[in-house]
Amino acid sequence: MPDEIINPVINPQVNLQGVADTGTSSSGVESSRDHLRQAGDSLRSNLEATKDHVRHAAEDLRAAAEAKARDLRTAAEGKATELRGRAEQAYGEARERARTLQEDGEQYVRENPMRAVLTALGAGFILGLVVRR
Repeated sequence: MPDEIINPVINPQVNLQGVADTGTSSSGVESSRDHLRQAGDSLRSNLEATKDHVRHAAEDLRAAAEAKARDLRTAAEGKATELRGRAEQAYGEARERARTLQEDGEQYVRENPMRAVLTALGAGFILGLVVRR
């Protein structure tokens, strides 16, 4: 092996990697620094652009979620109103039936007082036997 590759101190024209030294190592360092600065600036701008993109995407997602929540709320309110109306109607019908049954019972007792009293006594007697056991 030649001495210049083995011992770089003997031949200053060769650096440790075996590449010829042209005397421009300081300009190479400056060039590397400039390149690193440019790469850093590029990364910063890419990072800012990505942050802006993510921020806008989050805002779009929030707006879409709010719109969906409004739609669901409107649908739920409509369904609740519909069910409330149906419940009120069913309550009104049940109340009317109870009133009709009461009136029919009162009319039956007025028309058949003896039969009503005997029926009540018989029902009471049977209930008394059942509860007693």
